[in-house]
Amino acid sequence: MTNVLWFSSSPAVAANEPSTGTARAIYADLHDRLGHAGGTAASRDFLGEQLSAAAELPCELPSRPTELETWITDGTAAVGRQYRDYLARRRAGAARRYFGCRAHALNFVKGVAPTKLVDGAWLYGLLRHWSDARFRPLIRIYLEELGDGVPGKNHVLLYRKLLATHGCEQLDDLSDAHYLQGAIQLALAAHGDEFLPELIGYNLGYEQLPLHLLISAYELNELGIDPYYFTLHVTVDNAASGHARKALQGLFETLHATGDAAEFYRRVRLGSSLNLLGVGSNDVIAAFDLERELTAMLARKATAGAQLHADYCRVGGRSVSDWLADPERMPEFLAALQDNGWILRHRDPSESRFWRLVEGERAQMFGVFTPYERQLLYDWIAGDAPRPRTPSFRARHAAGASRDRPRRGTPRPLFRRHGGEQPPAPAQAQLRRLERQLADLPSKEQLMPRLIELMAPAAHHTPPGLMATRLFSQLLD
Repeated sequence: MTNVLWFSSSPAVAANEPSTGTARAIYADLHDRLGHAGGTAASRDFLGEQLSAAAELPCELPSRPTELETWITDGTAAVGRQYRDYLARRRAGAARRYFGCRAHALNFVKGVAPTKLVDGAWLYGLLRHWSDARFRPLIRIYLEELGDGVPGKNHVLLYRKLLATHGCEQLDDLSDAHYLQGAIQLALAAHGDEFLPELIGYNLGYEQLPLHLLISAYELNELGIDPYYFTLHVTVDNAASGHARKALQGLFETLHATGDAAEFYRRVRLGSSLNLLGVGSNDVIAAFDLERELTAMLARKATAGAQLHADYCRVGGRSVSDWLADPERMPEFLAALQDNGWILRHRDPSESRFWRLVEGERAQMFGVFTPYERQLLYDWIAGDAPRPRTPSFRARHAAGASRDRPRRGTPRPLFRRHGGEQPPAPAQAQLRRLERQLADLPSKEQLMPRLIELMAPAAHHTPPGLMATRLFSQLLD
């Protein structure tokens, strides 16, 4: 491993070239490619285009690196003050700022998923420099994004679990802009050697504590949705010893390595502006419209269900199959359901005949809708009706933990699982084979590249990837 920095002093940026492909296509290609091959010309051109777009935006980083420490401290203090003001207003009776209903919150969880499912990916390309001490703070950030190989701390695994719990895994209906940030992160991973200053700048901007993270976590918990993924980022990104601090260390470790610190920092500032592109958390929250989301969901369902209803199922003089034959008529179908008494808006959904077909022990449409889709329907029917108070996620979790706590005198197990359940037997056999393969490698220099392959964005949350992360973390120390 040579002790140099591998990046171009002035990478070309394709300012006026046509688009190289959709963000979603770049995202899918790089997600599968990283770990097995490098980036492509298309992904490099895509990154160049995004840097050109970022150059037109205001830069949030100070003009001199000596001002960064104060900038981080002042920014964290300002967010803290704003959050305290938010909490004071909530205690005084103000409504939630972000989420009007539970479906709104789940729509947010789904809308930011493409970014969250590649959390930390921009740093993956730096793992190959594991023997260069200058990259240690940045590599440490990546390892902590991966939970150091502990399943219960791996950020992507946590988010996948959150999506699955609420039936939000289906992302086909998200726009290309929802994939832009994730595509940028993967492109930085694929071309990190060439765009190192931009990568470091992106990382520095990304790891600052945003107000929306604190408010989102608070309101998700209120609505009975596990906020742990978000609260974890509040702690690990802290400015004193967390990712915000390590991001600053990563910059200062490399700033003077090329002899042109001014040019390096100019590119760092440009890279930080990449964080402003695409659809961010606040954009997803602001764009939500309950009725639009509901009708779009029903239109998607109509294609699959159009021929599955008997002719005697009629609403407004038309068969349900007839209604579903034209997905664009879903707003009319909803109106017909109301006009004919199937849906009673702004009342307890249990009073609506249509809801009882969807939810309940004898629901005839059981399994047709995912939990997220049912929540859309529930909140739309309920409308302005008073809602029963939803126990917070923490309160429900604490009650469950209390019930599960061993009674006094009950012998405790000698061994406790750490970070979640053990993988199933086939996965354990696979891990044993992998352990033998890794043990046969003759040197650390040959072992580390194999571990890095298993720590790619598409693999690090799997049992082999988690094991590789634990070994890599141990060997790095």
